[in-house]
Amino acid sequence: MKVQGSNPFIPLQWQKTQPETQDIQTDGFAATFKNALSEVNKLQIQADDAAKNLAMGQAEDIHQVMIAVEQAKLAMQLTVQVRNKVVEAYQEISRMQI
Repeated sequence: MKVQGSNPFIPLQWQKTQPETQDIQTDGFAATFKNALSEVNKLQIQADDAAKNLAMGQAEDIHQVMIAVEQAKLAMQLTVQVRNKVVEAYQEISRMQI
């Protein structure tokens, strides 16, 4: 009798439904980073458009404008923090002695 081990970190109902072979396609770091930056850019453009519409009196709901602006702000802050961590890691690696 073959006993299968179970992963204690994954709920049992998920372990039963997972296929044996998973076809995970990875685009690579560059493509993932490019997609993330394009999403941040899209949020910035949406926030700018919402602010322009508000200034011209075309915005119907000021709450939606504020939500769009805050989403863009948070996305930009996250992007800057990730960039800072990447630069910090690069500097740490460059200081290593070989």
